[in-house]
Amino acid sequence: QLQLVESGGGLVQAGGSLRLSCAASRRTFTDYYMGWFRQAPGKEREFVASIAWNGGSINYADYVKGRFTISRGSTKNTVSLQMNSLKPEDTAVYYCVADSLGSGVKTTPGYWGQGTQVTVSS
Repeated sequence: QLQLVESGGGLVQAGGSLRLSCAASRRTFTDYYMGWFRQAPGKEREFVASIAWNGGSINYADYVKGRFTISRGSTKNTVSLQMNSLKPEDTAVYYCVADSLGSGVKTTPGYWGQGTQVTVSS
């Protein structure tokens, strides 16, 4: 069974930084698009960022553009999200996602991790 495992969440003050990481359980993900979604309390899940298997086709949601950076690891089955200048409104559970299609990873990813909590205090 294919699994995505996130790490790196936590509590940080506004203006601070956190780095999230995600590892796929199998190398099958090496040619998949990977990315991140988030869900704040009482809100729907929303797209954050995505990246192609070769490190290209990078996309960001407008509300994180310029503050967050997504990257693939050298083994291609890992993805990281560097989050800088964090705001209280970034507080959410962050989910690692993967899909074989670039359009799919931004809208309806086929694979989801269990999520990691990010809390930004004001």
